[in-house]
Amino acid sequence: MKDFIQSLPKAELHLHIEGSFEPELMFEIAKRNNVSIPFNSVEEVKAAYKFNNLQEFLDIYYAGANVLIEEKDFYDLTWAYLAKVASENVKHVEIFFDPQTHTDRGVPFKKVITGIYKALERGESELGISFKLIMSFLRHLSEESAFKTLEEAMPYRDWISGVGLDSSELGNPPSKFERVFAEANKRGFKLVAHAGEEGPADYIWEALDLLKVVRIDHGNRCLDDTDLVTRLANEQMPLTICPLSNLELKVVKDLKNHPLKKLMNKGLLATIHSDDPAYFGGYMNANYLAVADALNLSEADLAQLAKNSFTASWLPDTEKHRYLEEIDSIVRKRPMGNTDV
Repeated sequence: MKDFIQSLPKAELHLHIEGSFEPELMFEIAKRNNVSIPFNSVEEVKAAYKFNNLQEFLDIYYAGANVLIEEKDFYDLTWAYLAKVASENVKHVEIFFDPQTHTDRGVPFKKVITGIYKALERGESELGISFKLIMSFLRHLSEESAFKTLEEAMPYRDWISGVGLDSSELGNPPSKFERVFAEANKRGFKLVAHAGEEGPADYIWEALDLLKVVRIDHGNRCLDDTDLVTRLANEQMPLTICPLSNLELKVVKDLKNHPLKKLMNKGLLATIHSDDPAYFGGYMNANYLAVADALNLSEADLAQLAKNSFTASWLPDTEKHRYLEEIDSIVRKRPMGNTDV
């Protein structure tokens, strides 16, 4: 199963680049920038990565991001992620970055995006990983702050494909950002939003009807609302599911109870991603393997999830079809019987 997962080309659509910040690199950059961090060793950092909820994770996530100051820091962070996922046969990434996490600390928007984008360009030329970049607004901040960030992004409009919404979900419904999403839509950005992770199914409705998103990030709680499930299935609205994240943040207590298989059985366009892999114990292949083990997924299920990742992506249709055919070819070459449920 591990070899089969490795063989599948995959697209990662739900990855926060700041959440790929491995402790070793954190210490290296902290030393380079002469920034103190509240840990004495890599082991101490890893020991702190035990969370009871989303907010506990966010607190340490933002603390780690404080060491990112120079363009080279964002470049090194992004390149480390790309090198890792290239080894896992990830062929396309659509990654989030959180400019407000950095601009609110006085780091210029230009440094943040230039470092990230240069690494993505190198990843495409040297590793063959195509990419899209998604700028996320922090939902615990004001819509006014989001509007300011949107204006800061405009000189780099050609580098940014979409706008997203992340951070503390409870108490910060999508409706809080209806006006700025409408403006982002006018300016031609694709729209996505985190909804239904810790927040209720109502937040997913708001993301669809008020923000006009083309993809739901997480969306686990949709199963609480049968009408919503029907709509998501009928529209083939992509859901970017993050199993190990859900486990570590106590969205599910046991992966055996994860809703992924239920979502698939109901005809939803579910996909698998790593979210914040440095903090949650696994990149793409680890997420695939974890749910395969916990939910007794077949190779056919895993192949479908890989195909879904490309179907849900913003790649041109010709590129999508190429990857879908490649996955079908891999499945056909497997020994008879391995793809049975």
